[in-house]
Amino acid sequence: MTPGTSPLTEKEPAHAAAPRIPTFREALRYWWKLGWISFGGPAGQIAIMHHDLVERMRWISERRFLHALNYCMVLPGPEAQQLATYIGWLMHRTWGGVAAGALFVLPSLFVLIGLSWIYMAYGHVAAIAGALYGIKPAVTAIVLHAGWRIGSRTLASPALWMIAAGAFVAIFTFGVPFPAIILIAGAIGALGGKLAPAQFSSKRDHQAGDASHAPAIIDDDTPTPEHARFRASRLVRVILVGLALWMGSLGALAYEFGGSATLTQMAWFFTKAALLTFGGAYAVLPYVVQGAVQTFAWVTPAQMIDGLALGETTPGPLIMVVAFVGFVGGWSRQLFGPDALFLAGASAATVVTWFTFLPSFLFILAGGPLVESTHGQLQFTAPLTAITAAVVAVIVNLAVFFAYHVLWPGGFAAGIDGVSVLIGIGAVTALFRYKVGVIPVILACAGAGLAFMRIRGA
Repeated sequence: MTPGTSPLTEKEPAHAAAPRIPTFREALRYWWKLGWISFGGPAGQIAIMHHDLVERMRWISERRFLHALNYCMVLPGPEAQQLATYIGWLMHRTWGGVAAGALFVLPSLFVLIGLSWIYMAYGHVAAIAGALYGIKPAVTAIVLHAGWRIGSRTLASPALWMIAAGAFVAIFTFGVPFPAIILIAGAIGALGGKLAPAQFSSKRDHQAGDASHAPAIIDDDTPTPEHARFRASRLVRVILVGLALWMGSLGALAYEFGGSATLTQMAWFFTKAALLTFGGAYAVLPYVVQGAVQTFAWVTPAQMIDGLALGETTPGPLIMVVAFVGFVGGWSRQLFGPDALFLAGASAATVVTWFTFLPSFLFILAGGPLVESTHGQLQFTAPLTAITAAVVAVIVNLAVFFAYHVLWPGGFAAGIDGVSVLIGIGAVTALFRYKVGVIPVILACAGAGLAFMRIRGA
């Protein structure tokens, strides 16, 4: 085998030629490009990868692509980034997976650090304030639309509807913590998958992958490469390395700044958040809001909404909104003094990103061989389906939280903001009825907010 090539066995079916296996350098160029063009949230990012990797370059077959995607959906963390890591790992071993996952994230980190700096340094400028005024109701509509999209794919049975309803009552009425809701829903799903399996099969489980297709490098019948086969010794080694990286970096922060310092608190909090991101970024946002807004006060509710808007308009996984939270928290707390605000914000954003994504790499590199040795089995997918049903309710609750702060910025006693209501209705109509994309909706609402602010100031 020549250096830089994949260990996979290239197949040459009689009816068509198999594509050439890309070198490691060629794969790096693709993953780096993907990091800059991965707009549209997880659905858009997965669609881009499907078009490029399955249809155009034929690195992986449809069936194997969906098999990997289904198990990335089971894991906590951003499924699109994990899918890139998984395919990179299959193609070019451990470093292929690390490179694919890291390059999927780094461009959005760079962009968000820059946008966060503009936001904190110049957010008081009238033009920026006007744009953000219009963006806030758009974000509320986008969150509500996300709940509807996930629910339409997931709530396929009465049992799942009941779980969603119970979760909403639990978090909205009784303030049950998000982790508790996830654990309870997962337990119900695990039990329900055994007692009433038909009630816990989502629509995603019935996707077909049987159509004939041109040969791919990782094809339906391509044997699992040697490096991707399960070995207990390798599993232990990967887990130990992952824990060493996590404990070493967390310990270094605690040693340098103290256990109660902001950076150390962020590291620990976002480690927990990374382990709770079942169902995508919108699922973990309520937990981030609880911690970052209400518990630690790193950001205000208004800043959280603005950060989500920035996250929606930048490439990379939406969970990268945590980089904004870190930047604003580090800047506001003046971690390194009043003369080093950018350094404080950029450092906090980098720390938050590291601890948010480190578990995702560990899950793929440690669990990938197990995934390769299994096929879609209900005992694995039923808990996820139940969790996702609960997540739908949690997302709707988040939309209610945002709506209160946007439509009644001064509280109920101060009255409703009629202009925000009109912009929100326009955003809802565009998203639900006319299927307009997220970025055009945000840009249009930003323009509406800017126009209103200019008219009011005239």
